[in-house]
Amino acid sequence: MTVSRHISIDDEYIEKIRPYVEKHHGNFGKAIKEMINRALKYNSRSNSSAIETSLFKWMLTEIDGIFVPDDVLDHMLDPSLINSMKGLEEYLKHRFGELEWDIDLALDYDTDRFPSRVSIEMTGSPQKIKFISGILSQYLVKNSLDSTPLEIKSVLSFSDCIKIELSGSNKKDACKSLVTFFGESDEIIRTIKSRPYFWKTMINRHLLSNYNMVTVHRNYFEDLLADKIPMGEITIESLAKKPIREIPLNEMLLLIKKVYESSRVADRVDIDKDTIIVHHNYRTKEAIEKIRKSLVALLETNGHLYDAKATANMIVLRHRPDVGIKINELVDDLKTSNSMVDQELIMFMAFLNGLKDMPDIPISLSALGKRIGKTLMQEYEKENGIKKWNLDNFQKAIQIIDSRLHRESEWKLDGNNLLYRVSKCNIVAEKNTFDIYVCHTSRETFKGALNYAFGDKAELSIIHLLTHGDNYCEVVIRLT
Repeated sequence: MTVSRHISIDDEYIEKIRPYVEKHHGNFGKAIKEMINRALKYNSRSNSSAIETSLFKWMLTEIDGIFVPDDVLDHMLDPSLINSMKGLEEYLKHRFGELEWDIDLALDYDTDRFPSRVSIEMTGSPQKIKFISGILSQYLVKNSLDSTPLEIKSVLSFSDCIKIELSGSNKKDACKSLVTFFGESDEIIRTIKSRPYFWKTMINRHLLSNYNMVTVHRNYFEDLLADKIPMGEITIESLAKKPIREIPLNEMLLLIKKVYESSRVADRVDIDKDTIIVHHNYRTKEAIEKIRKSLVALLETNGHLYDAKATANMIVLRHRPDVGIKINELVDDLKTSNSMVDQELIMFMAFLNGLKDMPDIPISLSALGKRIGKTLMQEYEKENGIKKWNLDNFQKAIQIIDSRLHRESEWKLDGNNLLYRVSKCNIVAEKNTFDIYVCHTSRETFKGALNYAFGDKAELSIIHLLTHGDNYCEVVIRLT
């Protein structure tokens, strides 16, 4: 039954009705009908889950960077809509209209079913379109993984407009892109929720100490307890997802900055091209020296030689590619030598004699000595058919090297312990002079040989080192 009535409406309400009248091309009855239906829907929502505007805006802000749980996403957007981009677009526009969110949406795609390219453009309230863009991107990536995985290639955000480009890729890159653009806080929140007591305690400790807590990998801490030089390579390799040797120098420096600052091992790390400046507030020289050596060893493992100088509150590391080139040339010559060990030792001695012509390289000599020691043992291994190293054949190899270097040594084998005593060193004592750089390099050569033969199964304890006025060096090798 249709009932006609004459009604009187103030101008204020006529203006509110006008958009509906225009929508229905002047049909006043249809406009009133739509308004009544919307009011009924609004009242229904008000009786259940309507949210005050300011609270709703706060909620949208707080969930930024967090993914909607899969079951909630499936309830919001039917997974079957992925089978038609046109149907998905129409459904979203209908929902925006019901919610009165005033969002304009446009989807562009290469094919309606299982597209390999999708472009999204939305305009409206910044908070709302940012929220919806995350929901829609999550929906497209998640529901495309079993057909043509869609990777988010770019997100351009303006004041009231967002443009998103997706294209066909693989599952790994598709999921990674979703995290990169819309899920930066998701893993953090999930991790904290999984172990709330642990993280609450950690946060409280950092706050109480004014961020003077240091958080390092267990292996790093174990090296400190064992009085070794810790490097932190495990943490860096985990972040880079590749071995230290394969990390480019510029990326390596950024990783060092990230790890040392976030762990609070250093207060701040500045990078100027390939120079590193580590700012700290350590009080003891021993601690500063250990950090200095740790950084040098870490960069050496990465394949780059650095000199490091420490002051009261800074450690400055400067790249020495010129020394690296010299060492690489020497090692390459040793590897291609036809006379094997003898010529290698002659070249090594010649290099040591000219060491004084290479100024300011004490740090780099560790790398030189270790690499020379490794090369000498490799060549001896080939010449003598060594399949497995033990203290007996290691002693014979070093004795041969000592004889070529005109160095007098004594050995004493006691079970798994080997005492090695150098009573006369022709290299160090040449011309009755003592050169700490030459001595250091020679000692590092021995360490390099030992490490090549036994790896971490051998422990080296220094009993006595040659100094001014003394005439012998003595070490003990223990196999674990």
